[in-house]
This record gives sequence, structure tokens and C-alpha cells, in this order.
Amino acid sequence: MTFKEFIDRFDFEDSIVLLEGKRDVQEADKEKLTALGKLLASSSIKMIFRSGNAEGADQWFSEGVTAVDPKRLQVITPYAGLRAKTNKAYETLSLDDINLASKPEVIFHSKSNKKTEKLIDKFASGEKNRYTIKAAYIIRDTIKAIGTEEIKPATFGIFYDDLENPKTERTGHTMNVCEQNNIPVIDQRIWFNWLNE
Repeated sequence: MTFKEFIDRFDFEDSIVLLEGKRDVQEADKEKLTALGKLLASSSIKMIFRSGNAEGADQWFSEGVTAVDPKRLQVITPYAGLRAKTNKAYETLSLDDINLASKPEVIFHSKSNKKTEKLIDKFASGEKNRYTIKAAYIIRDTIKAIGTEEIKPATFGIFYDDLENPKTERTGHTMNVCEQNNIPVIDQRIWFNWLNE
């Protein structure tokens, strides 16, 4: 898919594009993530960009978007106030504002992450401590992809992944949830080329 094809197909009302990835970004790639954020925001009119406001790829992508149009950046956080000083989003949504007990689909998909499977139910039932907070990040990543009744699902996912160890940890969880729900995803093997088109 070329960049023009992507814009032609996905720049429509209520289109939500995930921009996220690994915390560890190679030094030479940081400017590419920011450049893509700028290119996407300046080449589109309607799409909204969604992030988790994590260090690394999320931050670099977001800096590019907000340099052009901060009103089109949406952040979903596992709890209120996460990295508030670096959050440049126009709209921030927190799990604190979501009744997880009424979101069985979110809980179901979150449990596909086997490392935190047992913590998901505990967190969703209100048990909050230093162990269950790990579940909050996975639930947040699930919601970023499939949404809730109040939060629109993602339309497309653009990721910066670890190509030597792909689709692992939380980035891998988000990518897998997207794919399980027919949300197309790409990583830098595709979008690096967009910067040269």
C-alpha cells in the first residue's frame, strides 16, 4: 500500500489511526517517527490519531502529529495523569472513566495476553495494586484497538515494532488484538517507504 492509497482509503469521518510502538526506538529512527506523524497530519483532513502516550514510539509519533494539528491526537491511558507533562493530546481518555465490569469483550480480548490473564479479572473487579496495574496497561491497549460503546474502535494501526523480535509485549498484544478484529496493521517495513514517496 502506498501512502497515497492509504490516505485515499482511510481519511474519512471517524477514522481512527493508531500510532504506536516499542519504547526502544533506534536513534536513527526517531526523526522518521516524527516525520510520519507530521506527514499523516498534514496530508489528511479527517482522521484522528490515537496513542497510549508511552515513552518511545508513541511519543515520537505524537510529536509529529501535534506539530501540525494537536486537535487530532487522542490518548488513552491506563489511569488518569499518566505522563501528563508529556501528553500533548487534545483528548485524553482514562480507564478510570470506564466501567470495565460492563465490557466483557474488552476483558475477553485482554485475556489473550497470557502473562497478565489472571490479573485482568482482579483489576476489572476493582482490585488495584502494584501487581494488577500491569493488567491496566493491557486493557488500555485492547481498548485502543477495539474501543468500547463510548470509544470508537481503531480503523487502522501503524506500528513501530522490534523487527528482530516482532509482535511481543504490549505492542504485540495491540497488534494481535487488531488482527483478531480485522483492523489492518502495518509496521515500519511499509511506512518507512512512505517517507520517500
